[in-house]
Amino acid sequence: MPENEKYYGKYPQKIIKTPDSVTKRTFFYVLEAGRAETNSDLKSISNYNNAFLIGVVTEGKCRLTINGKSFNLNDEECFFIDCTQPHSYKKIESYPCKLMIIHFDGSTSKQYYEYFIMHSQNVFKSQLFERIIAEINGIIRAYESNDANADAIASQHIVGILTCAVIFECNSDKFNVSLKEKLMAVNEYINEYFVEDLKLDYLSEKFDISKFYLEREFKKMYGRTIFQQIINARISYGKKLLRFSNKTVEEISQLCGFNDQSYFARQFKKSENLTCFAYRKMWR
Repeated sequence: MPENEKYYGKYPQKIIKTPDSVTKRTFFYVLEAGRAETNSDLKSISNYNNAFLIGVVTEGKCRLTINGKSFNLNDEECFFIDCTQPHSYKKIESYPCKLMIIHFDGSTSKQYYEYFIMHSQNVFKSQLFERIIAEINGIIRAYESNDANADAIASQHIVGILTCAVIFECNSDKFNVSLKEKLMAVNEYINEYFVEDLKLDYLSEKFDISKFYLEREFKKMYGRTIFQQIINARISYGKKLLRFSNKTVEEISQLCGFNDQSYFARQFKKSENLTCFAYRKMWR
């Protein structure tokens, strides 16, 4: 097998796309995808000021710098960056650094990035790196074959790439086994007893973990605070009761663990962008 065909396949080195306005409104869209290589000592990764970049190092070593913070990347390591932030990389040793990259934007790209960076730093090591490469090659195939549905297919592949990144971070080794099990137990307890008057002090004592540590690590793992998790569980139950029962909003607020009907109504509107009555009417 020719060098790097394992990663690259028999495809062009890179594709560059200019999406139309409909594609930008509808999909995740590709700006550039394919191989990247640096032989120079220092090179900017991107000229796209309003886009995101995911890359996988397939050969060599390089140093990524973003916002003045540097990371060393080795074979099979990945990075995810917001291109609006100053960034560059340089090779570490005498041979070139080779990567597979995708510049993209659109849809909920920003929200994916914000969720990702909430849980991790820009550089990560994923056991799904070959799938990321396969998704990039899938994008290239779609455009090279002039598929009429190439934009939709590319969007689907971008979702696959983003999913690889997010799944990896949610299962990161930064949580040791005992801590991860404890946080999962806390989350399970909240989902079962959310109607009770749950307090951080109580959960801290019950699961033998300091309040500060519990709050911080829970948010790292689940992307929300203990309080937000309790509210989410209560709102979810409230939605079920609004759809499948004839109970009043006051009764439902009590059953969900809210002592104040107006507070329940405010939290519901904040979550669903609908009033309780509008939500019920929509499902009736």
